[in-house]
Amino acid sequence: MLDTPVRAADHVSTPRDDKRGIHTALPDGTIHQDSVKNPVTALAALDTLDTFLSEIAFDAEDPLALGEVLRQLIERGYDRLPLPGSGDTLLRWRLLAAVAARDLGLVKLFEGHTDALAILAELGGARGGSLGLPQQADAMQVHQANQPHPEHASQPDTNARQTAPQTWGVWAAEAPDARLIATRVRDGDRGAALQLNGTKAWCSGARVVSHTLVTAWLDDQPILAAVALKQSSVSISTAPWQAVGMRATQSGDVHFDGTPASQVGARGAYVGRPGFWQGGAGIAACWYGAAAGIAGMLADAVTKRPDAHRHAHLGEVDIALTGAAEVLRASAAQIDANPGADHQITAMRARLAVEAAATEVMHHAGRALGAAPLCRNQRFARAMADLAVFLRQSHAERDLAALGEALLKEGRGGWAL
Repeated sequence: MLDTPVRAADHVSTPRDDKRGIHTALPDGTIHQDSVKNPVTALAALDTLDTFLSEIAFDAEDPLALGEVLRQLIERGYDRLPLPGSGDTLLRWRLLAAVAARDLGLVKLFEGHTDALAILAELGGARGGSLGLPQQADAMQVHQANQPHPEHASQPDTNARQTAPQTWGVWAAEAPDARLIATRVRDGDRGAALQLNGTKAWCSGARVVSHTLVTAWLDDQPILAAVALKQSSVSISTAPWQAVGMRATQSGDVHFDGTPASQVGARGAYVGRPGFWQGGAGIAACWYGAAAGIAGMLADAVTKRPDAHRHAHLGEVDIALTGAAEVLRASAAQIDANPGADHQITAMRARLAVEAAATEVMHHAGRALGAAPLCRNQRFARAMADLAVFLRQSHAERDLAALGEALLKEGRGGWAL
């Protein structure tokens, strides 16, 4: 597999109330982003992240608790993932998978934050506006004095700044009944800026992230905008979010009423950039990590009460995950070999392969273990419910049809070894 750390034990507690609110952005507007190139550093990052995730205690049903853990991950430097296509794409995915194996609600927020940093790095930051947002690509470089290295993340940083870090989301769903309109305005000497009006649906972590990248429409053309959320013109409703799985992400509706924002990249750049499909493949790593977490709990249960039928189900799970891991490794290598290429087929194949594998894992875990862990094991039950919802970020047969069409359009039809 992907060497994903799997923890079967669950640690649940309620964080201190005075640390769970939404915080303002860093005053200098910096975004902490780095690419871990040193192999020793990479291994240290994986090891310390595994330790952090196994020891952190939080209520996975509490959205504010997820936000607090996200901030702790950022403060310890774990959000400084290698950028997609940087030569360490597989390491990026392994780190995402590790968080997903711990909790899918947490990785939903963590993946959104790290995806936002990658998008800003690729498109060169935000242009115009006075939101304390980065104005140039070099704003994405890590500030060593402000963030500890991952290999030292478990040690307290006595010199760390007291202001909470920026936490980012990416809200790009285009619901048929919710449309966000951008209008061009002037902002003194800082150049062109935007105002946002309308509603955005499916906004994960709306009550806990401080900033977001959001798709909008400017003169009927799609754009990407960066916006600070702690503004009086922003209102949030989580009432539409009635999910059982992924409940804690509270992916509600956010209404913007003349909210200042800054355009990121050119019109159409969000979808047109190479990183769009690279980031899409990264979602599959999250699915994989969650499936591996369920597989680990299945293996623990089979070890305690082995029988032939349970062994057979575990064997099916191994086949599914091993195949999916190979697809992810090959996909990461293809992306790193040619990062500027269009990797739509690579990403779609990875997503669909992992979706199929994760579906198999849930199927066999449920049949092997029966109703008991679904009713009496909080973590297992939550993982099964969360992954069922998260997988529906795939468009199922529509994505399969799109892959088949793309293969024929590219003239691909051979599958020789």
